[in-house]
Amino acid sequence: MNNELDPTDTEILRILQNDATLTNKELAFQLNKSIATIHERIKKLKEQGYIKRIVAVLDRKKINKGLLAFPQVLLKEHAADSLVEFEKEVSKFSEVMECFQMTGSCDFILRVATSDMDSYHLFLRNKLATLPNISTVQSFFVLSETKSDTAYPL
Repeated sequence: MNNELDPTDTEILRILQNDATLTNKELAFQLNKSIATIHERIKKLKEQGYIKRIVAVLDRKKINKGLLAFPQVLLKEHAADSLVEFEKEVSKFSEVMECFQMTGSCDFILRVATSDMDSYHLFLRNKLATLPNISTVQSFFVLSETKSDTAYPL
């Protein structure tokens, strides 16, 4: 844990990760602090980049994104500009939720959400496969989801 965070900051982050809809008043009550103190601390945590953004986590199945795939991508070239270009282009695809550069047998792993296998096939054929420098794509599909958490342990 970064030394800049005191126990109150850490607790604010822990609480907000689980429910970012809490008001400053509710947080102040839980932490036995003033509303102004909570407001200032959250502002500081945002400015320092600890809080990147506040979002709603949706149920992907209810919004017709029932197929979750993890394509592993191997590139032909590994020059810095080729890697940056791939990252830039793949980030434009709305189906791509996350993109990770990896060590090991693949260069990138993507988290891709689509409505079904047909939609994934169209994404693969008409978007991902059209990018230059791709050597191989191996796709893995989620059969069931046991745990999906957005909160980091603090």
